[in-house]
Amino acid sequence: MTPAAARKVATGLPKGFVHPAEWEPHDATWLGWPVNARDWPGKHGPIPWVYGEIVRHLAEGEKVRIIVPDAATEKSATLVLRKAHARLANVEFFRFPTDRGWTRDMGPIFAVNRKARKAVVLNFRFNGWAKYPNWKKDTLTHARAAKALGLPLVTPEHRGRQIVLEGGAIDTNGRGTVLTTEECLLDPAQQVRNPGFTRTDMEAVFKNWLGAPNTIWLGRGIAGDDTHGHVDDLCRFVNPTTVVLAMERDSQDVNYAPLQENRERLRSARLEDGSKLKVVELPMPRPLMFDGVRLPASYANFYIGNAAVLVPPFNDPHDREALGILSELFRDRPVVGIHAVDLAWGFGTLHCLSHEQPAVG
Repeated sequence: MTPAAARKVATGLPKGFVHPAEWEPHDATWLGWPVNARDWPGKHGPIPWVYGEIVRHLAEGEKVRIIVPDAATEKSATLVLRKAHARLANVEFFRFPTDRGWTRDMGPIFAVNRKARKAVVLNFRFNGWAKYPNWKKDTLTHARAAKALGLPLVTPEHRGRQIVLEGGAIDTNGRGTVLTTEECLLDPAQQVRNPGFTRTDMEAVFKNWLGAPNTIWLGRGIAGDDTHGHVDDLCRFVNPTTVVLAMERDSQDVNYAPLQENRERLRSARLEDGSKLKVVELPMPRPLMFDGVRLPASYANFYIGNAAVLVPPFNDPHDREALGILSELFRDRPVVGIHAVDLAWGFGTLHCLSHEQPAVG
């Protein structure tokens, strides 16, 4: 199935559908096996073993659906997972050709109607973050996943155009509020996803296609982020009324001013019912460098699975503090650190490489 064959809905999601919060129950987590060594040049060797640890923890509480290009990759991935003692009974492989493995952005985005016990796949377009040329296989992943799962494929459109939207550009509380950044979605000159779209246009997209009529706009993202401002590196919902916000304490660091500005924006932000947000500050690690390049290291790039919250530590003095803060916020499941120094060389960590499939029931 190709995007051209996808069912079109002109006005928005069918009645009763919503894109849920990440902490709500999952049927599965989707991962793209790290087959593109160019995403981690010179450091690809340990990456599959990091994935093995990720799958080991996630598979304790849900299915883990892994995208691989062929039988040979499935075989080698299975060997890694077996050695990592992952629960293979909860692992499923899907053979789709892809360009990269960052499933948060190119993988299937779901909406559900739990009263009707129905789900759809939202066929947002992916264009390599409006930066990289290798994305034409990735942008078909939504359609391939919908076909494999036997789910309807709905192509979100606005002003007669298919909408470009990556999962890392948004975070939602599942009750009607979405977080995003102006840098990612409103910059008129750099990495422009939807040329000509205004703030009002994007707010209509969120209302019509995510079930989120309330948008909280932050300003800029963190240094080193080659997505140009993804919100999942700086601010995340942890329950319907609370967010964690990455905060840089060193006033000389390039992240200090934009993160302070985001804190001020959240002071005046309101939830869908008009109430104030609770904001919990999350430290930033010290600058993480490799080969002269600053990497987008952030504890906010955690992933909430059914059985555990996976958090990226960076061999940094702030690791323990960040894990402690998140452990206090997520009392219903353990908070587990997954070593992310090597992952970050791909310009993303745990949240960037995963995507939840919400439970329908």
